[in-house]
Amino acid sequence: MYPEVRAAVAADTGPDLRAPGFDLAAHREEVRRANLAEPREEVAAVEDLDADGVPCRLYTPADPVEGLVVHAHGGGFVLNDVDVHDAVVRRFTNRLRRRVLSVDYRRPPEDPFPAAPDDLDTVVGWLRREGPEGPYAAHGDSAGANLALVAALRNPGFFRAVALVYPFLDPRAGFASWSEGADSGFDRSEADWYWQQYARSEADYADPDLAPLLSDRLHTLPPTFVATAEHDPLRDEGEELARLVAEAGVETVGIRCLGQVHGFWRHAGLTASEPLVRQVAGWLDQHLELGASEPT
Repeated sequence: MYPEVRAAVAADTGPDLRAPGFDLAAHREEVRRANLAEPREEVAAVEDLDADGVPCRLYTPADPVEGLVVHAHGGGFVLNDVDVHDAVVRRFTNRLRRRVLSVDYRRPPEDPFPAAPDDLDTVVGWLRREGPEGPYAAHGDSAGANLALVAALRNPGFFRAVALVYPFLDPRAGFASWSEGADSGFDRSEADWYWQQYARSEADYADPDLAPLLSDRLHTLPPTFVATAEHDPLRDEGEELARLVAEAGVETVGIRCLGQVHGFWRHAGLTASEPLVRQVAGWLDQHLELGASEPT
């Protein structure tokens, strides 16, 4: 683990979400306010939209080029929202030079699975009818990467590319990296809690719309990019996804970011964040500029 990352993990004094009586609503609001107080880049326009009942935020850079990326935020399905991700999505929009639509999907425990993937489906339907002009790509980090992937699987042919940052995919935490990441600030018991909030029952753990590593539709994906972090317990499940997608015959790029832990992509103060934002933007630019047929 790189020194600045070690220091960031040591300084993380976040609360125990699993503590009896924990006030989740108050914690969400505290995190939202703290993130809105952070510096952020200017973009040409920011507009809050209603996509058939799903709140979204549309970011437009100066002199945008053709295409739009649908972004799903991370946070274990339970935490974060478009405000928490506002700063990084602004950076992403400017590097991408395209519009980004950040989806404020419903979260558990108030709205468990399949509310979130259903909201992404609703957004896709809205984009088909009246949204900003494509071509389209899907993007997400952590739990949001799960949702972006499921959106692409549920809507084959709609997205021209899918870019996933340390995706949260395996509700049973069955990969070896879970036993290697005890010092990363993200442990198995926390992950278990997120999955328990998201699923209606353990039976949902076998549903590929919740656990997309189980999907038999990976061959329907467009070109797919997967980034993992060396010291992230999610590392192996993300890399297994990349392997499975490649084996299914899909153009796949997988990278491992050395010295990093879960969550680094969003934090501009970490040295590796900006290079990954730019790499994802460049990869998406490569695929959104291709002269492939428009999605149906």
